[in-house]
Amino acid sequence: MDEEEQRFCCLGINYRTSPVATREQFAVPQRLLTKTMEDLHRASCVDSCVLLSTCNRTEVYFESKRPEIAAEAVLDIIAGEMKDIFRNSFYLFVAEKALRHLALVAAGLDSMVIGETEIFGQLKDAYCAARACGTATGSLNRIFQRSFSIAKKVRSCVPLTVGPTSVGAAAVHLAQQVFGDLDGSSVLIVGAGDVARSTAQSLVSRGAKSIFVANRSYDRAVDLAERVGGSVIRFSEWIPYLESIDIVIVSTAAPVYVVSASVIRRACAARRGKPLFLIDLSVPRNIDPAVESVEGAVLYDIDAMQNMAKNTLLNRRKTVQRGEALVDAWIVEEGMRLLHHQIVDSYVQINEQKDAVFSFARKKIPAETKKT
Repeated sequence: MDEEEQRFCCLGINYRTSPVATREQFAVPQRLLTKTMEDLHRASCVDSCVLLSTCNRTEVYFESKRPEIAAEAVLDIIAGEMKDIFRNSFYLFVAEKALRHLALVAAGLDSMVIGETEIFGQLKDAYCAARACGTATGSLNRIFQRSFSIAKKVRSCVPLTVGPTSVGAAAVHLAQQVFGDLDGSSVLIVGAGDVARSTAQSLVSRGAKSIFVANRSYDRAVDLAERVGGSVIRFSEWIPYLESIDIVIVSTAAPVYVVSASVIRRACAARRGKPLFLIDLSVPRNIDPAVESVEGAVLYDIDAMQNMAKNTLLNRRKTVQRGEALVDAWIVEEGMRLLHHQIVDSYVQINEQKDAVFSFARKKIPAETKKT
């Protein structure tokens, strides 16, 4: 195969390869998304790219004629000085392996919560953002558009929407396992983004009636509360409510902890033995992990959803296999045309980790390949 042929690649880190404590270090906040994509586009041997950053994954889809050199450059930007410490948590797929991965992600077949509905919209938003800043060009556009098509086909042909279909729904299911009927429980949602909205909607569908919403943007909190028949608490005033709330679900874009152990300790002392149930759906995490040690507090983070997801996957393995078969047939039928080369096994593997994470070649990148 011609070494100078354009190749479609995916470099990333996700819930399969690392815990949230690792993933949160590489999450790209919305305010830095455009700059980061522009930096990636200027990186050595990267010709076009799309950056996806969610609570469960940070992935860069890119095209390059020299994938290993480009991957090292991409890792430099995403991981910086931590790249050698965490490089084994990153994977690199090339050619049809990358295309298959993209299709599985779009269809919700690679998600922690199988069949989740949020990831398709998140992936489309990432692609649109890349087009808007000029980093998604050429054949990358065709690849994403066709991947969206196969994802829609999978979702229409395979019953993936049985059980929780979002991280928020999984969190509510977990709360229901602990409390049983949610009708008599009071719930505080901190945040008003996509995950918070899906969580609120799931709460309503499970019978919860006492829902409070707090968010830095008061108008967005009002909008969400009105949609679910809840009440609004100003962001600066929600902490005192912890003394009477049963369940706290936090999902904001804050880069720091918004709930500290000291706050929860005071709240639990005032609750006189009544447990406080907290779920942190944020990446980076918004609840200090030290809350776990507070007597009377029960804390779950995004990784706690994984145990539930594993059980769901076991129960729905045949359904997932049907979806994967549709994707595999699509790869055979359209992959050659999309990727412009023969279908070959081009999953790049370093450090002899079969079907695992990709570790990058440690040789230095030739100076003449670097962009100025």
